[in-house]
Amino acid sequence: MKIAQVAPLWERVPPPTYGGIELVVSRLTDELVRRGHEVTLFASGDSQTLASLKAVYPHALRLDPNVKEYAVYEMLILSQVYQQAAEFDIIHSHMGISALPFASFVQKPTVHTLHGSFTRDNRHAYTHHCHQAYISISDAQRTVDLNYARTVYNGIEPLDYYFVAQPQEPPYLAFLGRFSQEKGPHHAIAIAKQAGFQLKMAGKVDVVDSEFFDIEIAPHIDGKQIQYLGEINHKEKVELLGNAAITLFPITWQEPFGLVMIESMATGTPVIAMNLGSVPEVIAHGETGFVCQTYEEMAARIPQALELNRQGCREYVEKNFSVTQMVDGYEAVYEKIIQDRIDLNGHIQAAKIRI
Repeated sequence: MKIAQVAPLWERVPPPTYGGIELVVSRLTDELVRRGHEVTLFASGDSQTLASLKAVYPHALRLDPNVKEYAVYEMLILSQVYQQAAEFDIIHSHMGISALPFASFVQKPTVHTLHGSFTRDNRHAYTHHCHQAYISISDAQRTVDLNYARTVYNGIEPLDYYFVAQPQEPPYLAFLGRFSQEKGPHHAIAIAKQAGFQLKMAGKVDVVDSEFFDIEIAPHIDGKQIQYLGEINHKEKVELLGNAAITLFPITWQEPFGLVMIESMATGTPVIAMNLGSVPEVIAHGETGFVCQTYEEMAARIPQALELNRQGCREYVEKNFSVTQMVDGYEAVYEKIIQDRIDLNGHIQAAKIRI
């Protein structure tokens, strides 16, 4: 198949530090190339890929303080994609609502992976384009009535995450993610203090979240019980998660997937998380972590989580959330959508002949 993969421009593919969508796009794109497909990746110019790379900007937009209107570059890259639509069998967009109007005006099919959650505002756009093809990354994400082709869980390459049989002593808790209200880092701090554990935290602070960080997070960072490591690269991420006794996932929103959970379990570290969004689909309750109803319960579950089988956590990810399984799912979607379009065009031509 000739496949166009369209990635956001905010981060490069794959991301050097934090970036869930871009990591998924990278793994998907490279595996499709390995399977013999002809793949073109539309992404920032500093992206690294086995596919043919096309870019409208030389590097990730987040690195350029002169870029003030992100939407301009979204329009440019999508214009480039859809001007070349005839070259592809299918276009796979990871851009959210921006691609919807473009996809409506070309014959070649587009499938949209929904990486985020629905908001009061964006659901109007999705509803207006409800007949386009969508892929959800969890069943919990399907809160708007759309034409869902399939749920395809995000996948990682387990070999990129070495297994840690015994956590570091003395044991510590880990938090990895954006320092934003919805990711719950303030709750991670409260849980660590309630349970009397050291907490190591890593992730980026976006400009929009800087006030939240300054007020809710920074005053608690003492370099001892509560440690802030800043943004970290992949190697440092694996070390943080793998050496931890438990990873906390104290979200406050309906998380569409939560890549951190499977990354942690791949290293052998169980996850304690709030029962929101995809969490019960990703964690095997009582086996690879615990799905909790309150933040107080998260703290109370720590002694039980320390007794969970770390090898079992690793095997669970290998069985359910590998790149292989993810790409198998996407390939099946592509084949069905392309065949459905061929069948539809055949019916249209037959109808014209009868007329």
